[in-house]
Amino acid sequence: MFRLYETDGKHRLVYFYTEENAVIASQPTSNRSRQSRRRRLRAVLNMILITSSAASFTTGCQSVGSHVAKVTPTPAQINSTPADEIPSSFQGVVDAPVMTVAFDDEVDVGADEKKSSEKSAAKARREDDDASSLADIMALDSPSQAVANDVQPFSTSNDYYLSEQPAGLTAGLTLEAIESIALANNPTIAELVATTQKAAGFKTQVGLRANPTVGYQATQLADRGTDQHTVFISQTIITADKLALNRSVLNEALRAQLMQLEAQKYRIATDIRVAFYDALAAQQRVNLIQEFQSVADTGVELAEQLKEAQEGSQLEVVQAKVQQNEIRLALRQAQVQFDATWRELSALAGNPDMTPVPLQGTLPSAETNLDWPSVASTMIASSPEIQAAQARINQARANICRQEVQPIPNLDVQFAAGVDNATDNGLINLQIGAPIPVFNKNQGNICAARAEYARASRELDRIQNSIKARLAAVSRAYDSSLVAVEQYTSDILPNAEEGLKLAELAYKAGETSFVQVLIARRTYFDTNLQYIVSQQQLAQARARVDGFVLTGALDAVVDNSGDDSLRGLTLSQQ
Repeated sequence: MFRLYETDGKHRLVYFYTEENAVIASQPTSNRSRQSRRRRLRAVLNMILITSSAASFTTGCQSVGSHVAKVTPTPAQINSTPADEIPSSFQGVVDAPVMTVAFDDEVDVGADEKKSSEKSAAKARREDDDASSLADIMALDSPSQAVANDVQPFSTSNDYYLSEQPAGLTAGLTLEAIESIALANNPTIAELVATTQKAAGFKTQVGLRANPTVGYQATQLADRGTDQHTVFISQTIITADKLALNRSVLNEALRAQLMQLEAQKYRIATDIRVAFYDALAAQQRVNLIQEFQSVADTGVELAEQLKEAQEGSQLEVVQAKVQQNEIRLALRQAQVQFDATWRELSALAGNPDMTPVPLQGTLPSAETNLDWPSVASTMIASSPEIQAAQARINQARANICRQEVQPIPNLDVQFAAGVDNATDNGLINLQIGAPIPVFNKNQGNICAARAEYARASRELDRIQNSIKARLAAVSRAYDSSLVAVEQYTSDILPNAEEGLKLAELAYKAGETSFVQVLIARRTYFDTNLQYIVSQQQLAQARARVDGFVLTGALDAVVDNSGDDSLRGLTLSQQ
């Protein structure tokens, strides 16, 4: 802070160095050498050149100095800052060091103008405690604003948490990047890959033929000279092409698992996009509120100045402060919402500990009208959810064919060769057998297979109706948000902006009160917030349409990979 005053026939510009929420103690000191004062003078002259007139600079410094002298931190100002944003070392009132700059009215400015400008520029780079411009000095209007600038967690330039990120992520996280992370890390993808591998393993197992049996047999060992010794081999011959039918049943189970894996990818992509647009909208709301917060703060200062000049009323000051507090509350709520949506987004991506970074993307300002019956037909024909249900129907149909051939008996064949010591000749035995389906004709499994086919067919109908119902809900959100976005873009936003400009012009002309300006500002602010909400809803509805209205990225995975029970049924024949 600077303050200009006159002592000993000289004008003195006093610079007050503040630390956090410090209260400025304005006692002037002049203990520096002549050379130090010259350097300070050149720094001040460099700032004077920026403003284009020394008179306006002096007036601005005087107004700032008088304002600082009147400001003291109140409990309301301290309580308005969130508890987690106040430094732990804050002690309320801190004595601040004071630096003085003295100059004479008769200093020849033109002679040293170029030299002083060069030296002051070099000195500005060396001194971290000097203000970089007059705009920085004028921005420090109160201790509470100084604290807010030091600990502000969000930035109007979309650099939220930017300093904490690796160099590769500072450009912002795109939708495509977070989708790639999700497909690589979401646990449901690995689960469905495992179930698909299980289905492939079962398909292989149920199509394998039975192993042959090799053995040795000896008879009449107690009767010396008449004993017989043979070596045999036995094999079960599967009839009615049961092994191929087994493979066809499990092949459809494998295809259904592959379709479930594809559907899960769409579920993850849809949920990621919905959460991404939710977080992106929250980020834009934070930026918008921050921009309007500076306008609200300026409005409070202006109302107080008008009251001091007896041109305004206490009502205008109160109204301005109410609006300022509402904006601060909205900012904190928007920050909380962004943090929550980021945690949801990182959990869906399979990386819950991912550090927040700025999101790079845009919300739609226009979309095309969709023919919803046509969209429903295309979605039902192409949805992986429908294809998986159709694979289950094919599996049930193949299982009926498989169960109907189960009563056809397999053949058990045995061939043996050996020697008969009684005749001292060789011998060969051949044995063929088969079970007779007298009592067990597999009638129970056939009935169950037909019932499963009926259930799978009705499941397809259920999924089709579910898709139509979900699409109807999405179409309602899509059409209503599309109408809102178009209305805001073409009429509401331009009218709100024009109303704000007219209110400001009318106030400057003395035709309306400052309260009407506050109302116009709040209307413009609320209109922009509602526009972001409409854009968010439109983007999320479009994401659901593109994702076949599939959601549930972290829902439990249903394992329908099957088993190898058909192999046991094939070999048992009972």
